[in-house]
Parts: sequence; structure tokens; C-alpha cells
Amino acid sequence: MTGRNQTAVTEFLLQGLPIESEQKNLFYALFLVMYVTTVLGNLLIMFLIRLDSQLHTPMYLFLSNLSFSDLCFSSVTMPKLLHNMQSQVPSIPYAGCLTQMYFFLFFADLEDFLLVAMAYDRYVAICFPLHYTTIMGPKLCLSLVALSWGLTTLHAMLHTLLMARLCFCADNVIPHFFCDLSALLKLSCSDTRVNDLVIFTIGGLIVVIPFLLIILSYARIVSSILKVPSARGMRKAFSTCGSHLAVVSLFFGTIIALYLCPSADNSTVKEMVMAMMYTVVTPMLNPFIYSLRNRDMKGALGRVFCRKIFSRYL
Repeated sequence: MTGRNQTAVTEFLLQGLPIESEQKNLFYALFLVMYVTTVLGNLLIMFLIRLDSQLHTPMYLFLSNLSFSDLCFSSVTMPKLLHNMQSQVPSIPYAGCLTQMYFFLFFADLEDFLLVAMAYDRYVAICFPLHYTTIMGPKLCLSLVALSWGLTTLHAMLHTLLMARLCFCADNVIPHFFCDLSALLKLSCSDTRVNDLVIFTIGGLIVVIPFLLIILSYARIVSSILKVPSARGMRKAFSTCGSHLAVVSLFFGTIIALYLCPSADNSTVKEMVMAMMYTVVTPMLNPFIYSLRNRDMKGALGRVFCRKIFSRYL
């Protein structure tokens, strides 16, 4: 084995989901509907925020970036999964596998940071309403977005470069439906201690710290709302935070369990189910949780389409 950046493997075989052949068409239709729903839902949000000037605010700046991230995050894995479910040889080139891994890490990290920015925006809006426009100025908002994109680029590139230096020998079957970081490390015939160390240190910081900041932000939001002892305050608190925290917990919980707290009891099937939760389910739910239930978004939907219909008949 040489230390050079070479590999004996030119392509990988994605084992895919453990689905019985007679159920494959049913699951294919289900995943296709989920992917189309994800794409259309996030495109609609981006479309409305772009066209409606009343949505040109910090919260919707973060939402538009989150929608773009969700759309791309789902598109990194779902088209290949759908293609492989209809293919006799579900292969992916070595370079394509590293590329998929890079963009998977990139958009997963980007979602982490954008969720933190959104939680901070809601914290300022609810806890410091009189100072909201001063604190959440254009400069800070654009800086948070730029910082999110910059940090995710560096982190995803770091893992990809560390993976590219490893050698892969005879075994090229990935027991997953995409080129997952941990699955690739298990296949490598090189020393992966550096990769593991980076996952548990830098990866841990990028996942755990944003998760704790989000929980802290929503805890402060709930505390601020509940200072007004009323049933309306209780409903507002749970309406504002409950559904958001459910999606955040689903997204971060599965990532932490898979990558930072791996268990010997975790079967391949269990790991793939957990991966499906944050790669497929969460990007599909985010448009409904964060936007389409929002009165501002419903109002923008009516204004944009009424404007289109009205202009057509002028």
C-alpha cells in the first residue's frame, strides 16, 4: 500500500435500501412523490420570497436560503436513489462518489448554520421586539448567511480531501443508498484514525454547538412568552416553538446518533432508516413547518397569484 493519493477502486456499488422486489415499485412511487413534494414546496417558497417585497426581511432571507439548501440537500441523494432502484447495476464512479459526499456534507452543514440563524432571528424578534430592526440589520443578516456558506465550504472540503487520501482495495460495495462518510471509512484499507478524529472533533463542534444554540434560543423564547400568564401565551409558545423543535430534533438527533454516537448495535438497516429521516423527510417537512403554515407566506401566495391573474386581463 502506498501513501500516494491513489485507489485500486474505480467505482462503487451502492447496495441501496433493503426492499423486497415485489415492493420496489411501491417504494419507488413513494420516494418519487416525497422528492417532488420537496422540490415543489421549496421552489414555491423561494418564488414567493423573491417576488413579494413584503417578504424581504431577515427571517425570509434565512428561509429562502434554507429552502435552497433543502432542495439541493435532497437532490444530492434522491435522484441517484430513484435511478438505482430501476437499475440492474447501481454503480457510481469513484470521483462521483466523493463529489456526492462533498455536496451531502456541504448542504447538511449549511442547514445546521441556517437553522441557528433562524432561531436567533426569532429570539431577537420575540425577546427584543423594539430593537429588532437595529440588531437584525442588513449587514448582520448578510454576514450570517455568508459565514454559513463559508464554514460549510471549508468543512465539507476538509472531509473530502481526507477521504481522497485513503486507499480502497477489493471491497467496493457500499451498504447504503448514497456515499455516506462513515460507510466509506469502513471500506477503506488505509489508516482512518485522522478521519475519525476530525469527525469527532470538528464535526462534533459543527453539529453539537448549533443544536445547543437552537435549543437555548427557543428556551429563551418560551420563557419570554410565558411571562404573560395567559392561555393565548401558552398557545403562542407551543405554536412558535413546538413544530420547529420537532424538526430540529429529528434532523440533529439522527445525525448525532449516526456520526457522533455510533453504536455496535446499529444495524445497516437501522442506519439507513435514520439517514432517510434527515435526508428525505426533514427537507420535505421544512416548507410546511417553517413557511407554508405562516400567515405572511399565505398572504404572499394570494398577492402574487392575484397580481398575475389581474395583469393577464389588463
